[in-house]
Amino acid sequence: MTRSVTILGSTGSVGRSTVALLDAAPEGRFRVEALVANRDVARLAEQAIRHRARCAVVADPACHAALQAALAGTGVEAAAGLAAVEEAASRPADWTMAAIVGAAGLRSTLVALGRGGTLALANKESLVCAAELVLATARRGGATLLPVDSEHNAIFQALHGQDPAGVERIILTASGGPFRDWDLARMATATPAQAVRHPVWSMGAKISVDSATMMNKGLELIEAARLFPVPEPRIDVLVHPQSAVHGLVQFADGSLLAQLGTPDMRTPIAYALAFPERLHVDAPRLDLAALGRLEFQAPDPVRFPALRLAREALQAGGGAPTILNAANEVAVALFLEGRLGFLGIAAVVEQTLESLTAPLADGLEAILALDAEARRAATGFAAGRAPAC
Repeated sequence: MTRSVTILGSTGSVGRSTVALLDAAPEGRFRVEALVANRDVARLAEQAIRHRARCAVVADPACHAALQAALAGTGVEAAAGLAAVEEAASRPADWTMAAIVGAAGLRSTLVALGRGGTLALANKESLVCAAELVLATARRGGATLLPVDSEHNAIFQALHGQDPAGVERIILTASGGPFRDWDLARMATATPAQAVRHPVWSMGAKISVDSATMMNKGLELIEAARLFPVPEPRIDVLVHPQSAVHGLVQFADGSLLAQLGTPDMRTPIAYALAFPERLHVDAPRLDLAALGRLEFQAPDPVRFPALRLAREALQAGGGAPTILNAANEVAVALFLEGRLGFLGIAAVVEQTLESLTAPLADGLEAILALDAEARRAATGFAAGRAPAC
C-alpha cells in the first residue's frame, strides 16, 4: 500500500537523506503530503515538484513570495510562517519525519504526534527538553514513535522482539569527533571550520559541533533514557572511531547484540520509513575484512565535559535537560559565529545550569519560558568569555 509522507526539515541533512530514499523507492510506494524547510526555497521547490507534494512550507515568512514564484503552475500549494509549519505537520500522513533541528522543532513534533500515525524522530532535542509532554502527546494521539538517530535506531533494532526485563544495559557509541585525539591546549584554538569537519559522518553544522564537544552523545544519553526501559546508570557511552557499531544491548545472560553498518543516515531512516519491513538501500556495505579492527575506549571526561553535564542534568531531572539544551544551542551558535571559543561551549552550559533553578516545567508554554530564560542566561555568560581564536 502507498504510504503518505511528510518531512519536517526536508532540506537539512536528514531531510535530504529521506528524500533520497523516496527517490530510490519503487513508484507508488510513497506519496509526499508536505515538505517543510526553514528558508532554502530553491531546494524545497525542487523537492516538492519532483515528488508532487501537496504542499511546501518555508518557516521564514520573508521567503513566501520566492516560494510561490518557484511553485507557480505546478499545483503544489505554497505557504510560509510558523503557523503554516504546524498546519503542515497536522495534515494527514501515515509517516512523518521530524528533522527540524533544535528546540525549534518541538511544536511541529507535538502537532504531528497529536494526530497519530508514525513519527520518525531525528529531532532529539524534543525528547531532551520536553520528554514527558512528547511521550504523553504520542500516547493520546495513538502515535508510533520511531528513533532515527543511528545510535537509538540501532538500540531499537537490537531490542525488537526482546523481553525488556532481560536487558542489563545499553551502550551508545560515539566516533569521538574531529578532536578525539587533541589535547586541551589545542582544542582551545579550534575553529568552526575544524569543528564541522567530521571525520566520518556528513552532518549539519550544529550537530557536527555537538559531536566535536560530545554534547551530541550527552543529548542522546538523555533521549535513550526516555525511549528505552533502562535507567540512566545502566546507559553507557563508548568512543568507537570506526563508527561501524552504532549501538549495543547487553542482556542478563551476558549476550551482547549489536547493530553494525556503514555510517550512512539512509540506513536508519529506511528502517523507520518502511518499518516493520526493510527497504533496499543503495549504501556501501560494511566490509569487516577491509575494516580490520573495531576499537572501543571510554570517553575522556576532562577534555569532553559535555557528556558529564548531560548525565548530571538527566539525574537532576525537572527542567535541567531543557536548560542544558537551550544553553548548548546558544553556545554552539556563538561559536559558529566566531564569538565564543570552543572550550567555552561546555563552560557556558555549566554556568547556565548552575545559575538557574530547574523545576519541572508543566506544559508547552512553561517549557518554552524556561528555554527562553536559559537562552538569556547563556547569552550573558558567553558575553563575558573570550571569543574564538
